[in-house]
Amino acid sequence: MSDRLQQRVMLVPIKVLFKFLQLHATVQVWLFEQSDTRIQGTLVGFDEFMNVVLEDAIQICGDKERKIGKIMLKGDNITLISNMS
Repeated sequence: MSDRLQQRVMLVPIKVLFKFLQLHATVQVWLFEQSDTRIQGTLVGFDEFMNVVLEDAIQICGDKERKIGKIMLKGDNITLISNMS
């Protein structure tokens, strides 16, 4: 075994969101306590409370999709944000 120490780099969540914002990434948001509902759209803004603004948002519930447009999601309602691009 090697005696070398492995250094782990911790990613700050707000920096990950900022990277998505810079890339104009399409993201999918999982909602808290609504496991069958997802919101997908282009990330155009966020704040320190993880409130996010999505453009061209689509609500996905099972096999059904509904266009929403521009939407602001409160950070308390977000379980996961993943990059779809």
